[in-house]
Amino acid sequence: MKKYSVQKFLALFLIVLITISIMPGCASNQNTGSNDKTSASAEKADNETTTPSEKTVDEINISYVKLPLNVPSIVEKKLRLFEEEFEKDGIKVNFPEITEGPKMTEALAAGSLDFCNALGGTSAILAAANGVDLKIIGIYSRAPKAFTIMTKDDGITSINDLKGKKIAGPKGTILHQLLLEALSRNQMSIEDVEYINMSIPQAVAAMNSDNVDAALVAGPAVPQAIDAGGRIITTGEGLLDATIVIAVRGDFLREHPDLVKRYMQVHNRSLQYMKENPEEVYKMAAEETEISEENVITMYDWYDFNPEITEKDIEELEKTQDFLLKNDMLKQPINISEIIVDQL
Repeated sequence: MKKYSVQKFLALFLIVLITISIMPGCASNQNTGSNDKTSASAEKADNETTTPSEKTVDEINISYVKLPLNVPSIVEKKLRLFEEEFEKDGIKVNFPEITEGPKMTEALAAGSLDFCNALGGTSAILAAANGVDLKIIGIYSRAPKAFTIMTKDDGITSINDLKGKKIAGPKGTILHQLLLEALSRNQMSIEDVEYINMSIPQAVAAMNSDNVDAALVAGPAVPQAIDAGGRIITTGEGLLDATIVIAVRGDFLREHPDLVKRYMQVHNRSLQYMKENPEEVYKMAAEETEISEENVITMYDWYDFNPEITEKDIEELEKTQDFLLKNDMLKQPINISEIIVDQL
């Protein structure tokens, strides 16, 4: 009986020893598995949080419009500021010369353009209303003095004198909006004049040949028309701001906000360069636009290139939308604030 108890005790003792020897191995295996899972999770998290911009963007396409006097664009291109910023990440920068707003927004919608550098507020609103995914990230310029109503007729000295007269200029533009606003401020409408849709060069030529009584004129055509004997009846000052915006493709902004932020930083550098080197900038702009340096200096003062989006800018865009609605160029209004991103 005693012998049996000893044997039973030894058996139990051996079982305990075996159990103890196995447990560290199990714990080690469990820890290893846990560590493997943790490492895998960390690696996955690292992969998910890595900014994709430099890996997935091979090139950036920025519209280039030099006229009427888009000095920041000229400086950025001539000094290769965007190339300097992005080529260090292996990103090629292209500058397609797309000078018409509707064609710019078409390219944006097709994905062949990433940034619209100098897009008319009219074009931005119409595009957004038609489903183009774009976001306004800054103001390119405000230039009310650059948009005018001109005449050579000595009998026309004010907007009131335009009643019943022939006026030529491009329809659906800031100039068209200027005409309607000027007429409205003088208790008239487009029905009180004979409006003829023409391009700016055609309108100026018609005015110079006395085929129309007044012309809607902007940019370098203004000093040229003055040299030919034309006079300014009114500018946009006090009537509209002639707001031009900087826009980006919506999905590009969502996928690469860091690149969009860097884009605006480069744009701000060009503005700083303009302030610090005015004489050089005048010459640069004159050479690029083939406008005389004297006229460049005159026109330069017409422009406000501050990129900050203000409440007044938003009001101006809303006024532009009202203009489009009243003239049946836009069927349904959009919420302007939904296409504006002023915090990058």
